[in-house]
Amino acid sequence: MKLQFEDNKKGRFTVLIHEPAFAGEGIAAGPDTTNAIVYNDGKDQSITIDEVPYLLPANAVLPLMANQHFRFEHPEWLIAWQFNRDFYCIADHDAEVGCVGFLFYGIQHPLFVALSPVDIRNIHIIRDLCVEDMAVKDRMQGEMLRTLLKRLIINVTRIAKQQTDSYARFTDEKMDILRKFNLLLEIHFRDQHEVQFYAHALNRSPKTLANLFAIFNHPSPSRLIQRRIVQEAQRYLHYTDKSAKEIAYALGFVSPAHFSRFFRQQTGSSISEFRQRQP
Repeated sequence: MKLQFEDNKKGRFTVLIHEPAFAGEGIAAGPDTTNAIVYNDGKDQSITIDEVPYLLPANAVLPLMANQHFRFEHPEWLIAWQFNRDFYCIADHDAEVGCVGFLFYGIQHPLFVALSPVDIRNIHIIRDLCVEDMAVKDRMQGEMLRTLLKRLIINVTRIAKQQTDSYARFTDEKMDILRKFNLLLEIHFRDQHEVQFYAHALNRSPKTLANLFAIFNHPSPSRLIQRRIVQEAQRYLHYTDKSAKEIAYALGFVSPAHFSRFFRQQTGSSISEFRQRQP
């Protein structure tokens, strides 16, 4: 079953319940901004994200970003909520839900969030309320659905934080620095490749920022920048026919040769070798 709401401002909210066609095309779909929260209502199953296979446990929630390509072994077992930026922008409303840079665009991805029996009951309640409100066509429908989406995001974020060691060990203030870095990186990784830019934006020195990430036992900021660039380059190589030159300029490199050296250093293979290995 697929239920969809659209408003006159291009806002779109979709609820999919045991929908066999559910999948995501990522950057191959064009400039989409649709994020998703997926609940596995069945048994353990495999999911492939950007051509990397993972195991999605039963009774677990998985946040998925707009630029991710994904396909499930059994989409008919899933309940999913999809929303675009025009319906609800998580960055603009971070003070309400506190999920940006953690649940979405976080360091740990994919992030599998295990649910307790109480959590499962709550997520089923949200599902049922969404189905009910999808049928009510009045001027308050959009706001009611946004309220349910916010409730879903807040619930999943709370549960995920309880399952994350860093949130038990460090203050929210310190964790917010990490979240803000992750959001800045997602916005600027194409045009800002140096730690100095991100440190300045966070009112920290590069050394202080690096030390903070070390305390969290996370990769260094420079490594995270490199990893994000490589991830996007691989998506282009997997799902588009862009040339190495086009990808280089899209990712902010001064020359294709510089990009080619960077890609080989980070992945151990040349761009052509990487493409030749694709099915």
